[in-house]
Amino acid sequence: MDDDVDGDVVSSWRGLLACHATTWCALERELGDKHGLGVSDFEVLDRMAESDHGKYRVQELADAVHLSQSALSRLISRLEKAGLVCRNMCQDDRRGVFVQITEAGVERHRQAVPTHRAVLNQSLTRQPIPHDLPR
Repeated sequence: MDDDVDGDVVSSWRGLLACHATTWCALERELGDKHGLGVSDFEVLDRMAESDHGKYRVQELADAVHLSQSALSRLISRLEKAGLVCRNMCQDDRRGVFVQITEAGVERHRQAVPTHRAVLNQSLTRQPIPHDLPR
C-alpha cells in the first residue's frame, strides 16, 4: 500500500477522533451545566422523543445509542430516579421491557434540544456557541 494513502487515511482517522472528542466534551459541559444531562442521557431521551410512541425496547435502545446493555441499564436507572423515563413490561412478550419517556422527560428534552443543536452546529461548522440559550 502506498505510504501517502496510508498517511491520508491515518490523518483522516485522527481528525475524526479529534472532532468527536471535542464535540463530546462540549456536549457534556453544556448539557450538564444547563440541563443536568450527560450526552448519553440526552441521546436516550432524544431517541425516545423521536419515536412514534415515546418508547423503545431496551435492546433496540442499546443498539440505537451504541451502549452495552449493562451501561444502558445503569443509565436508565438514573433517568428513572430523575423521573425522566419509566420501564414497562411488554404486553406481547413478558421477557421484554420497554423504556418510555415521561412528561418530565419530554420537557427536559425540549429544553435541552437547543443547547444540543447549538453545540453540534458550533463543533461541526466552527461557529461560536451562543451563551444566551434557555436553561
